[in-house]
Amino acid sequence: MNDLTPKKIVSELDRFIIGQNSAKRSVAIALRNRWRRQQIDGSMRNEIVPNNIILIGPTGVGKTEISRRLAKLANAPFIKVEASKFTEVGYVGRDVESVIRDLTDNGMSIVKKEKQKEVKALAEELAEERILDSLFPSNGKHKKTDEEEVRYKKTRERLRKKLINGDFEDRKIEIEMSESNTASMQFFGPLGGEDIGMNLKEMLSNVMPNQKKRRKISVSEARNILLEMEAESLLDQDDLIRSTKERVENSGIVFLDEIDKIVDSSSRSSGPDISREGVQRDLLPIVEGSTVPTKYGMIKTDHILFIAAGAFHVSSPSDMIPELQGRFPIRVEMDKLSVSDFVKILQHPQSSLIKQYISLLGTENVTLKFEVDAIKEIAKIAADVNTKMENIGARRLHTVMTTLLDNFMFDESSGRKKTITINKKLVSSKLKNIVEDQDLSKYIL
Repeated sequence: MNDLTPKKIVSELDRFIIGQNSAKRSVAIALRNRWRRQQIDGSMRNEIVPNNIILIGPTGVGKTEISRRLAKLANAPFIKVEASKFTEVGYVGRDVESVIRDLTDNGMSIVKKEKQKEVKALAEELAEERILDSLFPSNGKHKKTDEEEVRYKKTRERLRKKLINGDFEDRKIEIEMSESNTASMQFFGPLGGEDIGMNLKEMLSNVMPNQKKRRKISVSEARNILLEMEAESLLDQDDLIRSTKERVENSGIVFLDEIDKIVDSSSRSSGPDISREGVQRDLLPIVEGSTVPTKYGMIKTDHILFIAAGAFHVSSPSDMIPELQGRFPIRVEMDKLSVSDFVKILQHPQSSLIKQYISLLGTENVTLKFEVDAIKEIAKIAADVNTKMENIGARRLHTVMTTLLDNFMFDESSGRKKTITINKKLVSSKLKNIVEDQDLSKYIL
């Protein structure tokens, strides 16, 4: 994070997302401010709260991608959730606090991977020893003479070299594995909701010890299993939980999509509007800062960054309840994508659509080439369809490309070396009728 200046953050986001400079600038400042806060000593650090952001714009302009890439860049716990999936407490649906529990699970996964890398070398050694023990068991009851001990060690070293060379990959060995008793509890199904009894499995697994089962598998299979088991045994669980809580509380990012679906601009005060306002009021505590119980302990949400997004076609952020409005001081209008944006999206990002299709057909020994005019025509058609129908932004490119390359993706599987060139004429002939027939385009595009 020390090296992630706002300019560098924007530069990294530019590798994957075209345009939307205002949004990139806002999230870059928000991310850098988290690092700046950590450098401050004393009580002032706790007083500095994140400036939560609302991204306003139609689907497919990069709202989710900006947030997801930002979290990946910072190696921060990240969770995306649709606000419309929540209902008021007391009704069947997701409890808003489940967002923080899911975020914490994500944080644990990140921290565990980092800690496993630290102990990987030792875990590999221990796994190797266990495989050798199975391949060449020692007679523990018989006390070896000095000569037998020397002979045993020499034999074991020869076997180790053979093991490293891959000579025993298909050899079957017997290993002892743990089987969690909680797996059988799935039989009973959910107890009335997604979040009810969130700690039930954890509590029961602590009370009921794991069963041990011996399995006979190949050395190649056993290596990965034993490596994971040894790495797990080397990890300090208290340190894992402590690190996870710190990471989530100080670096966690929650992306609240479709927040406009729980906002209503009308003055009605009954029916679904009450439910919408109720969800906003349920969200308010975790956005303001509260303490949420998770299976890893209590998580404070005061410094978690919330990025909300919505199209706001029939409402605006000012229609949110005032308390929630105040918790999202930064509002960014996302730019609509133009034909030139579509051309750049098709070509420039690190994993652009054209690069993806070239890679996919490359596995069939097919070289796929796109002429410049063809790319411009694809972009123009995507923009035209967005104008005539619902504007789904860059996602329209997926549907256009899928339709354009459908026959090639179906037919080209022989493995014979071949070159396919996509030109403007081919694009026009393949997509012209579909674009002109509005009834048909609704289903295909």
